[in-house]
Amino acid sequence: MPPDKAALAPAPPVPPTAAPVGLNQAEAALVQHYPHLVRLAYLVLPPSLGRNRRVLTAHALVQRSLPRGRRAPGGAGIPGPRRAQTTGPAARQAGYAYVRVRVLRQALEAGRPLLRLARPVRAQLPPLLPRVWGLRLFPRSGGADELALDQRLSALSGPARAVFVLRGLEGLTDPEVRDLLGAAGADDIDTALTEATAAASPGSASPGPEAATDTSALLRSTEFDPCSLQARPTDLMRRRQYRGAALAVTTAALVCGALFGLPGGWGPNGPAAPAYARNPAAESALDPAGVRRIAPAAWRTAPRTDFSVWPARGRLTHDTGLLRRALAVWARPGDAVHLSATPATPTGPPMGSPQLLYAGEVDGVRVVLFHDGLRVVRYAETDGGGLAALDFARTDGADEAASGALVLGRSDGNVRYLTAPWVTGTAVRDLLAPTAPARPLHRDAHSVTDPLPSPTTPRASCTSWDALEVSTADTASGTASNTASDTPSGTARLLTDLGELIPARLTSGPPHAAKDVSTPADRAAWARTACLLPAAQGHGVRSVNSWEYARQPLPESNGTASWLCTRAETWRGPGSRVLAHFQAPSPDPAAPAALAARAADSPACGPRDPRVLAGVLWKSRAGHWYLLAAGTPDLRTLTATGGVSGTSRTRTLALPARQNTLAELHGRAADGTEVDALH
Repeated sequence: MPPDKAALAPAPPVPPTAAPVGLNQAEAALVQHYPHLVRLAYLVLPPSLGRNRRVLTAHALVQRSLPRGRRAPGGAGIPGPRRAQTTGPAARQAGYAYVRVRVLRQALEAGRPLLRLARPVRAQLPPLLPRVWGLRLFPRSGGADELALDQRLSALSGPARAVFVLRGLEGLTDPEVRDLLGAAGADDIDTALTEATAAASPGSASPGPEAATDTSALLRSTEFDPCSLQARPTDLMRRRQYRGAALAVTTAALVCGALFGLPGGWGPNGPAAPAYARNPAAESALDPAGVRRIAPAAWRTAPRTDFSVWPARGRLTHDTGLLRRALAVWARPGDAVHLSATPATPTGPPMGSPQLLYAGEVDGVRVVLFHDGLRVVRYAETDGGGLAALDFARTDGADEAASGALVLGRSDGNVRYLTAPWVTGTAVRDLLAPTAPARPLHRDAHSVTDPLPSPTTPRASCTSWDALEVSTADTASGTASNTASDTPSGTARLLTDLGELIPARLTSGPPHAAKDVSTPADRAAWARTACLLPAAQGHGVRSVNSWEYARQPLPESNGTASWLCTRAETWRGPGSRVLAHFQAPSPDPAAPAALAARAADSPACGPRDPRVLAGVLWKSRAGHWYLLAAGTPDLRTLTATGGVSGTSRTRTLALPARQNTLAELHGRAADGTEVDALH
């Protein structure tokens, strides 16, 4: 049976007689649990506000939730935090409980209708801060289940929405929900409880644990994450109408005059902004005749193997006009250019003449790839001068393994790659089909692959995950071919598209000895891990390593489960993502693992600190509940406290429990170091 996701790595509740909360405690709780609190506010706010205002209002409510003085009122009667994010000393728990009730009170106030003669409270007004001009922000779209849940939430009243969210997101019982809503000033709590119960399982009077688990997972999806956002422009036509008539006429005359005199609607510099300075060094960097072109065979004898030895490829490498426009837009992107960059990637002009990697046409779009030693830059334009895009990605510290391919373009849900000159073959491997053979993938004479489905395409369910498998030559001997017949041979690496210019490398094994995914056991583990990869999208990820750190015999002879940790490393260093997940026995080799815990910017599961400890509630085939936990090999004892108490003298633990049991996990390493559960 699957683990109960609503009670993963829980923490003990705050005592009803909690001490007064200090400003430092409340501030620490707000900073530590900020994404969780913003999600809570976003879900309770009325959907009628619109997604953009809900996002900004949710952030504003959380940011306004600190006490005004040095101490806040006592925490009596406020239920404690129930999730893994709230583990820690009693003071931190009380701080979280105080901030949570403040957030909930403001979210409920924001949902009350404005009355004509009544003075509105602050939460009912649009937030002054944060403020965004010219853009609409909204969470990433989910699937059909998330849309259905959003529609159900929109039909509920504010207090009923709060009940629904506190049950599913916080894991609170009805008495705790009642106390918390009372502290938040909610009206008609009994009606809200009844309304939320009816909405929790349409058509069923008593929702079961499976429905609660599904609802909890949906509430944690990207559809309801106001900290992982997409941006779109506001109403551009309305914005134009606000311009003065004289300015509009003058601008139109200048633009029309330029369009009449230039073919395609662009000048020689394309959609670049006007030049801001006359600097000889800057101008020489924008000269298409000065771009650096690496010899096709240079990589064979180069002292290092990375993007700096890629040759220039493509049919348009000598198109001076295209290269001039690409360089000019890079230096001065105009308003018509769509610009994107991976986190912490500078978007400034080239630092000297860049290296040309590719110039050609891909699916009807002209594409140019540059490399300046620290970044890869992609310029793309459509025929007729309609649209242009500029994308940046960091490459500092790249090695051979990280320089195997670049995303050349995406179209109709597919992705094409440009492969390194030392790549001898390419294939497609579905991570969710571990026993299926890789499918050969053709490349043209310029090392551009045929299109393959991109796993980043939004979809309702995770039924496949196509990764690029590249076979590489021995770069020391310099043997490689660049023929159109690409049968994989030699060392094989798996790369996956995570929505950025550089695909992420997939590896397996302990952090200090991670290796490429090559064995049946590696592929079997990734088959149940791949559907967790969307959590790493958009973070500038360089590589993702998955490691089976423990195996645990299940109670009642229910088989053996696996515990894995998956760590995504970024190009910039900070911003890593760590996931601990539990794989119960299943006849389906691609059955998704249950997420036990997650962390950001944590050294856990990495070379610096490979230790991991996580736990779940699990239900046996006979219907009995157990608290299961497992740690990495250097842990010698595990201890559970709270709703379930017990100690194991090994690195695995199994204790009888009840559904929704709350417990706190601790471990002790061989050297005496205390290890807390991942959260």
